[in-house]
Amino acid sequence: MTEEVSRFVERFASVLVDAGMPRMPSRVFALLLATDSGRLTSVELAERLQVSPAAISGAVRYLTQVSLISREREPGSRKDVYRLHDDQWYEAIVRREPLLTRWERAVLDGIDAVGPDTPAGRRLRDTASFFEFLAIEMPALLTRWREQRSP
Repeated sequence: MTEEVSRFVERFASVLVDAGMPRMPSRVFALLLATDSGRLTSVELAERLQVSPAAISGAVRYLTQVSLISREREPGSRKDVYRLHDDQWYEAIVRREPLLTRWERAVLDGIDAVGPDTPAGRRLRDTASFFEFLAIEMPALLTRWREQRSP
């Protein structure tokens, strides 16, 4: 890995950390983005990031859970390969859509708890409305994104 790529990985990982992603998953994700193949083994990840295999294990578990990468096994090999989805951002967002509904329901429950006519109740109603809006608009937005990317 060149020094320039290494600097990019650390800079982009820092941006992801600022947005709330844990540091090691941010570094792993940034590194996978910066590889031509978008695929690396845990050994390759550890070597390039100069970290322990245990650090990689936790990072890839996190990234798999949030649908930014997937784990594959090459036929005839015992090594796991971690790869980006072809459209990792789209996939991550699509898998998050059900969360919007859960968040909306949870916030609506909060309105009953604090009272609908209180400042907190109005704030929670606005929050629930925002989640509802996103849940309604997200499918069309993602469809437009796919159409834009199609040749």
